[in-house]
Amino acid sequence: MMSFLARLTGRRAASHAPESKTSRTGPLIALYETGLPQWTPRDYAALMREGFSQNPIVYRAIRMIAESVASVPMLYFDGRVELTEHPLEALLCHPNPADSGASLKEALIGYLMGSGNGYLECVSVNGQPKELYALRPDRMRVVPGADGWPQAWLYTINGESVTYDMTQNGVKPILQLALFNPLSDHYGLSPISPAAYAIDLHNAASAWNKALLDNAARPSGALVYTGPPGSTLSADQFDRLKAELNDSFQGSANAGRPLLLEGGLDWKPLSLTPKDMDFNEAKANAAREIALAFGIPSMLLGIPGDNRHDNYSEANHIFWRETVLPLAIRMHQSIAHWLAPSFGEVDVKPDYDRIDALSDERAALWSRINAATFLTNDEKREAVGYGRLGATPTQDIEDQADTSNLSAESDEGEANDDTFDGPEPTPNPTTRPGSLTPYASALSAGSGADTEGDAASDGAP
Repeated sequence: MMSFLARLTGRRAASHAPESKTSRTGPLIALYETGLPQWTPRDYAALMREGFSQNPIVYRAIRMIAESVASVPMLYFDGRVELTEHPLEALLCHPNPADSGASLKEALIGYLMGSGNGYLECVSVNGQPKELYALRPDRMRVVPGADGWPQAWLYTINGESVTYDMTQNGVKPILQLALFNPLSDHYGLSPISPAAYAIDLHNAASAWNKALLDNAARPSGALVYTGPPGSTLSADQFDRLKAELNDSFQGSANAGRPLLLEGGLDWKPLSLTPKDMDFNEAKANAAREIALAFGIPSMLLGIPGDNRHDNYSEANHIFWRETVLPLAIRMHQSIAHWLAPSFGEVDVKPDYDRIDALSDERAALWSRINAATFLTNDEKREAVGYGRLGATPTQDIEDQADTSNLSAESDEGEANDDTFDGPEPTPNPTTRPGSLTPYASALSAGSGADTEGDAASDGAP
């Protein structure tokens, strides 16, 4: 008997389900959307207009994240071997004739933070990727297949559409980066969405300040008619008075102009209480919520009351560690995996030694590693990410012993020296475990204090 799913989709139930690498939930997702474009579930243009175009906090946050991610230097590895050249690195440095590598990454991350989705198009020649382009997310539509995965992407502009087939072999034409969205199977969630109320409040406070400035930087008042009892202004008098106020007494150019009253009119100014003036603090709180949604410490955005310089360095370090670097690693590894059918698998990691924001962390690591007297120079170099310089014959024998008891290292070294068959080796001062080499001198300003301790622990004569 056919199952409910088989009856609903019009397919007969197979006696034995074929083995395939796919999610069992995919067909359920595709049940109501197979072959149909799924529209982004929000107004991208409104979010970008109210957020990026009109709000300085959102504008600075997106620019700050995009520029920082694009500036992260990367290293390419084949296993544990660092590669000096790789086609992926060359392609990301010169992605297309119009964009540099930095500008392409800025656009991709900018779209990702603004809409929750970032798209790259790969242009291949004879199956080899030659150019990369960042596409606007509001023009992209996914066409899910029967397994729930995208079978095509539609790029639509001015009523014309281009279809990208995602079922072809080799490198797929489109790469999508999406921020986590628990309410959508295909689209990501922008940080602007959860910060929308704070953005509206911040924009409203700015509009309030602008309106207050247009009214001579003070709240409006009331015109009171004190004519004979029971009398009121006629319709013509009211319209003429209103027109004169709009034309002659509103706007910054008319600030301070005296008001000439006649016919029993009296001006009663209104004032704001201190509680009414709390909108300035409300605006600052809204700015902090926006910064929180984007993962940026508020002091880095110059928010009033938070822009202190005593802990600016720590805030910048947090920004890079918790926001910039995870996003940069994800972006580069996603691109590497996407282009792996042509370039092969490669591991992409940030070059932490070239990131200025992490200089204090790096200096502390080097000092801590250099103070470890139980490590050789090569072990210290490996601990901080550098390659080994090589070892003397005595060190090779000690390495073969492979002892884990640190207290017995000296005895093990002496035993190995006694059983060594051959001439007494001459220690190499550039690689001896007790003295830092010129390449490792950056680990510490002085190494003489550790020389004797290293030599004793390694059993050196």
